[in-house]
Amino acid sequence: MNTVELDLAHFEDTVTAEGVVLVDFWAEWCGPCKAFAPVFEAAAEKHDTLVFAKVDTEAEQELAQALNIRSIPTLMIFRDGVLLFSQPGALPSHSLEDLIQQVQDVDMDDVRQEMEKAESSEN
Repeated sequence: MNTVELDLAHFEDTVTAEGVVLVDFWAEWCGPCKAFAPVFEAAAEKHDTLVFAKVDTEAEQELAQALNIRSIPTLMIFRDGVLLFSQPGALPSHSLEDLIQQVQDVDMDDVRQEMEKAESSEN
């Protein structure tokens, strides 16, 4: 298995690291979570240079609440510490693969410039 289990103590260090981190928020009792799990695992096997992490929302309720997780499964994707995607719902394999490609294709310099513009306009 190429996925890591995340908890509150390790979440921030993991998602702020350099590279792409996909985080699946799930629960044991959740049918759609169980349906998405093999899709997520297959993508983890295929993309061994990316970090695939799972957060059990039952065990990590404080973390799920802090991140405003209201529906599961929820997928979040971070790149170089920046949240680029967050959406509830199970994805089919082809959609997850497309999403991974889109995240890898993002020009992070452009993203940082947009973030700086947004910050300066708020002040």
